[in-house]
Amino acid sequence: MNVREKNRSASYRKFVCALLLFGVLSLALCGAVVFRDAKFGAPAENGNGVISENGGGTGGEQADGGASVSAAGETVAGSMSVTERKNVYVGGTPIGIYLETDGVYVVDTGTITAEDGSSCCPSENIVQSGDYIQAVDGEEVYTKEELIACISSCDGQALVLDVDRQGEQISLKITPVQDSDGIYKAGIWVRNDTQGIGTLTWVDEEGYFGALGHGISDVDTASILNIQTGALYAAEVVSVVKGKAGTPGELSGIIHYSENCRIGTIEENGENGIFGRVTGFSLAISDQTLYETAFKSEVEKGAAVIRCTVDGICRDYEVEIREVRTNSGDVNKGMVIEVTDPELLALTGGIVQGMSGSPILQNGRLVGAVTHVFVNDPTKGYGIFIEDML
Repeated sequence: MNVREKNRSASYRKFVCALLLFGVLSLALCGAVVFRDAKFGAPAENGNGVISENGGGTGGEQADGGASVSAAGETVAGSMSVTERKNVYVGGTPIGIYLETDGVYVVDTGTITAEDGSSCCPSENIVQSGDYIQAVDGEEVYTKEELIACISSCDGQALVLDVDRQGEQISLKITPVQDSDGIYKAGIWVRNDTQGIGTLTWVDEEGYFGALGHGISDVDTASILNIQTGALYAAEVVSVVKGKAGTPGELSGIIHYSENCRIGTIEENGENGIFGRVTGFSLAISDQTLYETAFKSEVEKGAAVIRCTVDGICRDYEVEIREVRTNSGDVNKGMVIEVTDPELLALTGGIVQGMSGSPILQNGRLVGAVTHVFVNDPTKGYGIFIEDML
């Protein structure tokens, strides 16, 4: 293990201890830590490729109008994978998600009011949105607090930032300035972690899991976040905001940030979902039945079910697969589904944020997972083929 890995490991252990302490204190006060799902729910789709993530401080720009994307004009052809069919345990349970980025993530640059009253932006056209700051003058940084400490103690001297920019390692030089309070600042908006609620899709026999069906992106830059580490925690839904035309609904939930409620470790955040290892199987899976996974060519239009938890009980709800788009250019939009179950429509109005990753089952097999909700019609949404999540 190199120095950076050791430091990260130590930092993460400290973080977990802090979460545990915070969780214990919060449980004593109100039973758990409450978060309103915003980031990891089913993103909203307006039919023109615009995504909307509502709620809290992590919500994105609201999309409007539009309708489902028609498969007309596409050549739909089955494509049997040569991959061996897998057997998995099916999820449908809510999960609390915590991620730490691989370096301090740059959201944007901004203007500082200097000590003399003038306005300046020390990092403009140097640091870019989407950069990951990993070291300052050779000193590794993992959190925004560490970065701020390095900048505030620079005494007006230029600093060299080691940055990961789209996979390329580069060095940048910035010179912080004193603001109106005499504190050195660089004019960079940053973050190094994120959290939210989503739905577990599957766990295989080796304990590897997949969830969400789409990657976790930064709400400001829309880029999928590079992660250093992450964790899954037990969560529960406490209320539902019903979806309606033009306004996607959402789940409000509780994440139990204590070590005995930790479900697993997140190892990958990619285009097709988040993946990692389950350590708390009994917390993750309620139905300990193995299901076969379906190939894309086996998915068909017609009746299916989605498995999710919206009222405290993990159960199946009826849906119709309206379109099967095996040659879709967007891996997260392989199916168009419509909620037909009267009970789920009464509870949620259809698909809501927080249901991303809800398993889709057809003919006794796991065929995919919910990924998006249509803004103009919350009864409809997209799904990813399970073959693309394995």
